[in-house]
Amino acid sequence: MLNEYNDLKISNKDKQILRNLAGQVAELANRPIEKKKAELWLKHNKLEKTRPPVFCDPEHGWTEIISKNSLECENDRARNWEYLLKKEIFWGKYLNDDRVIESYFRVPYEHVNTGWGMQEIRVKTAEEGSFIWDAPLKEYNQMNLLHFPEIIIDYKKTNDILDLLNSIFGDLLPAKINMGWWWSLGMTQTLIYIRGLERFMLDMQDEPDNLHKLMSFLMNGTLTFIEFLEKNNLLFLNNDSTYVGSGGFGWTDELPQKDFKGKVRLKDMWGFCESQETVGVSPSMFEEFVFQYQLPILKKFGLNCYGCCEPLEKRWDIIKKIPNLRRVSCSPFSNWYEMAEKLENKYIFSMKPTPTDLAEDVFDENIVRKRIQNGLKITKNCIVEIIMKDTHTIRNDPNRVIKWVEIAKNEAESL
Repeated sequence: MLNEYNDLKISNKDKQILRNLAGQVAELANRPIEKKKAELWLKHNKLEKTRPPVFCDPEHGWTEIISKNSLECENDRARNWEYLLKKEIFWGKYLNDDRVIESYFRVPYEHVNTGWGMQEIRVKTAEEGSFIWDAPLKEYNQMNLLHFPEIIIDYKKTNDILDLLNSIFGDLLPAKINMGWWWSLGMTQTLIYIRGLERFMLDMQDEPDNLHKLMSFLMNGTLTFIEFLEKNNLLFLNNDSTYVGSGGFGWTDELPQKDFKGKVRLKDMWGFCESQETVGVSPSMFEEFVFQYQLPILKKFGLNCYGCCEPLEKRWDIIKKIPNLRRVSCSPFSNWYEMAEKLENKYIFSMKPTPTDLAEDVFDENIVRKRIQNGLKITKNCIVEIIMKDTHTIRNDPNRVIKWVEIAKNEAESL
């Protein structure tokens, strides 16, 4: 059966490599500390005062920890699985933050997303790093070319992949289908890829009616998309070690809802929106052109997160209207003093020290320590978590993230 797919022809050598790695992950997942970490997040997400959880995601720095040259498998899919398993091992064995190592291996659906009908053209000068793009919606009379995104799932291949993985290491680390269909439902990234950032900024003044029409279209398309997933039983609970928002994990006993009977609904899940692209937009224009279209989406979810890199202090009176809002991003660009006063102990203060510390010519432990100490002093009356993300390089020095976590945990434990 598997011979139908050339990309699933895994050699015995590759299988043995994967099996050995899966065994290591299983050992890490079965440590008593993993249960303690889950309990920490559970209490934290209920707004109980705990030792601040610490999470560090090297993000773009992962390729400097696990290089392509270090991968031993030959088959492309096997190399991807090898990479994912090695990440889990590094997280559990060396990084030692509060991320829980799972006792199963997540398998996403094999699927195609048809998109919105228009696609930007990206121009890059290197594989990693920045890019510019040509936004396709030049004039609003082209909106007839847009359509709602649809999901087409290859169930057979998905099940064949699941069977293959379980035949390789399922007795050690069971493979299970678990799909996160989105990161953010904020829509503004989609908007600026389709329309362009400069045009969007001008549209608020020059073509407000057309911009409202486009935002309404994106909102209805997003609602149709998530409601399709709900109706077709394609959603998965994210009240566990699933990454939710732009920092932190979903551990909670407040979800799913009390009337949950097995089929996951949107109200059984965490939701998330952000709007980093509108950082230069006034609060009133943000509410008019963005937030009013995000709110109907967020109302669908049982708990919500908001924000990423954009500072939220000037938007807080708008943001706090979100029902069931629990986790709020406080990026390095935020005024932490103002956010601490606004959030108090009623929301999670997702504190994000600058990732620049990991990218400097010299990694200065004293600066890292002072920065975290200052953040914890500012947020002493808050429910705080310490999140390192948005790293673009760690200067090929994995010890930097290891040491960062050690410092952050030491400071968190000293409270």
